[in-house]
Amino acid sequence: MIENKVYDAIVVGTGISGGWAAKELCENGLNVLVLERGPMVKHIEDYKTMNDDSWDYNFKGELSREDKEKYHKQLRVGWAPKEDVKHFFVNDLEHPYQETKRFDWIRGYQVGGRSLTWGRQSYRWSDIDFEANEKEGIAVDWPVRYKDIAPWYDKVESYIGVSGQALGLKQLPDGIFQPPMELNCVEKELQESLSKEFDDGRLLTIGRAAHITENTTDFKGRGPCQYRSRCWRGCPFGGYFSSNSSTLPAAERTGNLTLRPNSIVHEVVYDENRNRATGVKIIDAETHEKLEFNSKIVFLCASSMASVGILLQSKSNRFPNGMGNEHDQLGRNIMDHHYQLGASAKVDGHLDKYYKGRRPNGVYIPRFVNLDEKTKRPDFLRGFGYQGGANRGDWSEMVAEMGYGKALKEAILQPGGWEIGLSGFGEMLPYHDNRVTLSKEKKDQWGLPQLDFDVEFKENEYKMREAIKEEGVAMLKAAGFKNISTYDRETGPGLGIHEMGGARMGHDPKTSVLNKHNQLHAVPNVYVTDGAFMTSSSCVNPSLTYMAFTARAANHAAEQFKQNKFA
Repeated sequence: MIENKVYDAIVVGTGISGGWAAKELCENGLNVLVLERGPMVKHIEDYKTMNDDSWDYNFKGELSREDKEKYHKQLRVGWAPKEDVKHFFVNDLEHPYQETKRFDWIRGYQVGGRSLTWGRQSYRWSDIDFEANEKEGIAVDWPVRYKDIAPWYDKVESYIGVSGQALGLKQLPDGIFQPPMELNCVEKELQESLSKEFDDGRLLTIGRAAHITENTTDFKGRGPCQYRSRCWRGCPFGGYFSSNSSTLPAAERTGNLTLRPNSIVHEVVYDENRNRATGVKIIDAETHEKLEFNSKIVFLCASSMASVGILLQSKSNRFPNGMGNEHDQLGRNIMDHHYQLGASAKVDGHLDKYYKGRRPNGVYIPRFVNLDEKTKRPDFLRGFGYQGGANRGDWSEMVAEMGYGKALKEAILQPGGWEIGLSGFGEMLPYHDNRVTLSKEKKDQWGLPQLDFDVEFKENEYKMREAIKEEGVAMLKAAGFKNISTYDRETGPGLGIHEMGGARMGHDPKTSVLNKHNQLHAVPNVYVTDGAFMTSSSCVNPSLTYMAFTARAANHAAEQFKQNKFA
């Protein structure tokens, strides 16, 4: 690697968006340097726990007391980190941040980022989402509509492999799907009940997940999902989409990729005479050496909050408060989704039925409120959906009754009864005062300012949370399920791991940071294509949308580059 070389493009980050930026730019013939702050993770070779079983670990895979302290904020998510995947989550003692108000920032610093551990749920936005801000007078209008992004959704879905069922819903556009995974008997029962008992169009389907279910096209080194449900450890089959199994190898095949891990980008360098970025400054994570790399284009894909942090640190005479922050818009309008609330129930019957394999997917109930006058709710704006599923409990629920001896031995060999749970994912509105800033006092081990979060749910979100629980109960009750209960964990924004906003798109440079092509209004050769660009949040998992916008922006950048617009 030559430090004084001028690359055509630098991509910061190797996660969902960074991998796509690298692939598209490289395939367009650009010479691309990709910088990742974490260590190298090679596909298959570095999935060190991919074949482990729970009994291979102390404490059945739970963390030790010492590790619980290391991951004390990452543990807020509940299901991770565990012993088998802790290496794909940050050590909170080594990577601290500040919370003026609680914010659950769940991160993975390594090549592949959170594409190795994401939930893989992949849903398109509709114009109901893109038009909502304008129609309701909330924040600012999106500068794009569904028709602008639809071809890029097509491109991404075809490439990554998304299994799912076409439904013909206006609020959830259909895509290019692999064959859907199967619902089990209890999930089918709830599906039938929803169509019979409710007249507001609500329905249940299998989740749309980035898993190959059939070799219907050439996925270049990836094979179908094996139903192991060990996805977060890294899949040796490439059954689910990750940067490591898919986009980064594609970029590498072009011969145009240079990848440098352990490179902490902290500033985009600005040339005031040319009004262009000229590259980035980094600190080597291992040696603490300070380096600068030069390029014609910069793509920030470091994850939403990290990219905002880099821009806030990129100060100059023109941008004393951070690059692109002339109108105090940078770091504002932070959003997430509701998480860790919903309803569950016990289910009688179906004891003669079970399921095959460990399906790495669940059910999905698309948004059914505030879609039209019939479904309008007076108490809150926007909507929510549900994810979840049904399974059979294990033998342990019978032990207390069976006691010991022959009866216990027989009980151990039998699965327990059926249970079902529904977790709500709801939209959070963009608020100007929900923001992230650079701490004035606290720095990290590399001498860089820590991020300080001042973000909270407000009245609209709390009213929606009540509705999520109420409707969850109503659906389970209508199906005739028993022992219904609700749950609502105390959380901060961020726990949905869908943090977004901070450098939103918009029409007007005075009220937004980016234009419709994901370029900084003020510095057109800087693109931001991770979740920082989001102007509103919808209620669906956002990664598919990040990928579509990234592919679109990368091809726009390549066209501009070839027209010598960034010289």
